Parts: sequence; C-alpha cells; structure tokens
Amino acid sequence: MGNVFGRKSRPSRVTEQDKAVLQLKQQRDKLKQYQKRITLQLEKERLLAKQLLKDGKKQKALLLLKKKRYQDQLLDKTENQISNLERMVQDIEFMQIEMKVIEGLKVGNDCLKSMHEIMSIEDVERILDETQESIEYQRQIDEMLAGALTQEDEDAVLAELEAITQGEDVALPEVPTEPIPEVPEAATAEPDRREAKNKPDREMLAA
Repeated sequence: MGNVFGRKSRPSRVTEQDKAVLQLKQQRDKLKQYQKRITLQLEKERLLAKQLLKDGKKQKALLLLKKKRYQDQLLDKTENQISNLERMVQDIEFMQIEMKVIEGLKVGNDCLKSMHEIMSIEDVERILDETQESIEYQRQIDEMLAGALTQEDEDAVLAELEAITQGEDVALPEVPTEPIPEVPEAATAEPDRREAKNKPDREMLAA
C-alpha cells in the first residue's frame, strides 16, 4: 500500500495551451447547441404566427413575430461568437505549431554548432590541402612512370596485368639447374699445338 501511494506521478504532457484550446472548443460546442435550439424554436414560432393570422389573432401574431425578430438577432450574435471562438482556437493551434518549428530550429542550430566545434574551418582547409597534395604526388608518379617506360615495356606490363587478372603466371625463361660441363685441358691445348705447327709453314710461304 505504501508503494502505491508513495509512487511519484509522471508529469502531465498537457500544456496550458492545450487546456485553453479545450475550453474554447467546449464553449463553441455549447453555443452551437444553443444555436440549434433557437433555430428550432424560431421555426415553431413562425408556424404558430401563421396559424394565429389564420385564426384572426393578428395582435398575438404580431407580438410573436417581434419576439422572433429579437431571437433572430441573438442567433446572429451567437454565430459571430462561434466564429470568434473558432478563430481563436485556430490561432492557438497554429502558435503551437510555430513553437514546435522554432524548437526544432533551435535543436538543429545547436547540432550545427557542435559539429562546427568538432571540425573547424582550419581542419577542413587542412584536409583539402592534404588531399590536393596527394593528388599532385600521384600525378607526378604517373608522369615519371610514363616517361621512363617504352612502348615495349608498356605492352609487357599490360600483358603481365592480364595474366595476373586471369590467374595465370607470366611465362618466364627457366634458369638451368644442371652445372655447366668443364672443358678438358687436352681439348684446349690441341688448338694451340695446331696453331704453332702451322705458323712456320705460313712464314715459309711468305718468304
């Protein structure tokens, strides 16, 4: 029981403007009910005045019509009051919408300020400068590579790229794994002896 009575009630979401709108609408509805009742009464009195004229009671009919005229004026005033109440309700509701819009703008403005504090104009300029420097550096590298490679090199690079794209290795010449056989000394000495033997013959022919 203590928990039930000691529980804190949640704050009401109904504002003073909502209460004012509700009261104005209640007054408007009451005036409309009054307007409807007077309209029915006036119709009855008009029929009664018509019957009094038929019965020859002209004075009573005239008095009833004067009363009807007065009630017609009250009916006009009631209509004006209903219009004023409806206009006031619309003004309050529109003001509530404007307040929500202003509140939303305030929240958006605070959010923008927070974002500006996180990233200042100097930070944005620095990032743009670094990006431009990276682009310029890459352009210089491209120009250097384009000037250093011949057309044959370009074709070879494209062929290698195509092979890698297709998942194949570029065909390269195999390096021999077997040792190169040595030349025997006798084989190397034989041409020398032949050269020495043929030398005197060439000299005799020259003499």
